[in-house]
Amino acid sequence: MKNRRLNRKNRARNYFKQQKMWLVWLGLGLLAAVFIFCAFKIGEYAGGYLASRRVSQQLQQVNREAKNTPAPSYVPQVTETPVPEAAEATPVPFGTVAPQYSGSSILPVVQYPQNKYAHVSDRFRKLQQQNKDIIGWLTIPGVVDEAVVQRDNEYYLRRDYLGFHNQNGAIFLDENCTLKTRPYTLVLYGHNMKTGAMFGFMRHYDTLGYYQMHPFVTFDTAFEDGTYVIFAVGTISTRSYDRDYLDLAKLSSSTVSWRQEAIRALQNHSMYTNTIDVQPSDQILLMMTCVADDTERQVIAARRIRDGETEDALTERVMRTRTKAY
Repeated sequence: MKNRRLNRKNRARNYFKQQKMWLVWLGLGLLAAVFIFCAFKIGEYAGGYLASRRVSQQLQQVNREAKNTPAPSYVPQVTETPVPEAAEATPVPFGTVAPQYSGSSILPVVQYPQNKYAHVSDRFRKLQQQNKDIIGWLTIPGVVDEAVVQRDNEYYLRRDYLGFHNQNGAIFLDENCTLKTRPYTLVLYGHNMKTGAMFGFMRHYDTLGYYQMHPFVTFDTAFEDGTYVIFAVGTISTRSYDRDYLDLAKLSSSTVSWRQEAIRALQNHSMYTNTIDVQPSDQILLMMTCVADDTERQVIAARRIRDGETEDALTERVMRTRTKAY
């Protein structure tokens, strides 16, 4: 009887040992699978970053060579019909003093002052030999020096500037922005990469000193060059019922009252307060990227430097900027 009980206990003990060993091996297998998966993702992330940098450096070299190529001495006569302006509209110059508007006034269509037929520049013809979707070049000295592409708002989320699959994506212009005439609003998107690639640099603008060191943005398009001064840095919501919501449709509209409302919202959402004047007639450049909360976006808003303005004068205004007290 005792032997029978002992055998039962031994069998039970051995069974539980076997079960424990099975659970141990299962746990080790799961840990190994997680390790392999993480190693693969890290390798993919690092590989994507390196591939992205190679493509960026390749295009930077093309851009430098194209910018340094002398303009042709002979300019052919242009016979094309110019892009029509809106009815009873007179182009408004982006002068030192921007005109004030009220009510439901509509901003006129503005042709490129030095390129009214909207010809692609020689520089961008060379860049477009690499990829026909390259329509711009974004530069902040010491911060970013990247091509800008445009197709739809999905294609370049997971593709680099040459169209190859890459988790880093590319900086791209909103699909709704047409460049055939000078747009009043340019909206750029890019991933907030931890490596600092694409729009990863934007997180540094949360520091006042960094903003004051890098307040100017150059964004050249295939049709004209442009320099902008940053006037707002903040976080907005993508949900229309939130108080921090920014209606991009209003900002991109030619209706003066809507643009004025959107500009005021940008200034209100900015973490800084400054004296940089912004009017509905100003051309605005908006850079947007994701943050930890999927319903929010970090934005940097800049306005085109007006004719007659100097960077020195604007720098003085930037240096008087202060962080808002909440």
